[in-house]
Formats: sequence, structure tokens, C-alpha cells
Amino acid sequence: MSARARVYISIGSNTDRSHYISVALDALSEWFDALTISPVYESEAVGFDGSPFYNLVVGVDTDWSVGELSRRFKQLEADHGRRRDEPRFRAQTLDLDILTYNEVVGEPDGVELPRGEILRNAFVLWPLSDIAPDDRHPVFGKTYRELWQSYSGDQKLWPIDFTWQGKRISRAL
Repeated sequence: MSARARVYISIGSNTDRSHYISVALDALSEWFDALTISPVYESEAVGFDGSPFYNLVVGVDTDWSVGELSRRFKQLEADHGRRRDEPRFRAQTLDLDILTYNEVVGEPDGVELPRGEILRNAFVLWPLSDIAPDDRHPVFGKTYRELWQSYSGDQKLWPIDFTWQGKRISRAL
């Protein structure tokens, strides 16, 4: 899988949120030519009692394999305080997940594709539908817009004002 791929990446933080979201965007902008950036959403913590998260989805085009992306994302997380020896559902400085890699289905390099959170979590599906509304889920064939419109979960989230590198990338409703 070394051909050019369209990749969607979920980014989240609930510790010094603006700082770590900016750190992730800075790194992605160094690694990739162009970023397609969703609005930033604030959402309640899911799976544990914790501070609200900031979440967004970024689209990039890359020649990197799934494994190379995963390694770089894990290193970025570790460089900014993410610990893998602690429970999964807890406060996070930075969390980056590969949501899709072209139309790949399966577990290349141990990474679940497409990521199950797309269908389970509003904080993934809503921003994905913002930047890729007409793209289709590689398993279910529905567009992300259709999946968001039919989403029936009760997770609460809302768009926020967010500025990165002097440019407003997100506005509160």
C-alpha cells in the first residue's frame, strides 16, 4: 500500500486542548502538502468521567503506508505525554486515529480500517461528514452525510471557535 492514498484522521484532546490540537495540526502540516480540516467540536468524554474533549477530523493525501502513519502518530502522541501503559478511557493530551485509508477494509499493519468509531461516535462522524460528505463508508456504502443524518446516538457535541496559525478554522453556532 504505497500508492497515493486519501486518509482521514481523527484528532482529540481533553488536556490543554487548544495547545495539543494545534500541536497535531502543526505536525500534520509539516508532513503533508495540504490539510482538509473539519470544524473543531467540543464533546463530553465518552467511556469515562472526565473533562470535555476537542475533536476534529483532518483529510490528507499521502504515499505513506498505514503502518508508517500509525508509527508517526503514536510517536507524536508519546512526544506530547500520551502513555500507553494507562487505561484507554482517561484524560488524553493527544489522540490521533486513522479512520480510513482509501477504501481499505481489514487490519493492515494491525490498524482497524475503517475505524469502528466512525459509526459509533458523533465526535468522529459529524466532523468527517463536514469534510467528506459525499465519500462513502467502505463497508456500508452510505455517504458520511447519510450516516450522520441517520445517526441516533445521544452524544452531545457542539462546534466551537478555534483559530490555528492565525486563521479561524472553526466557528461556534
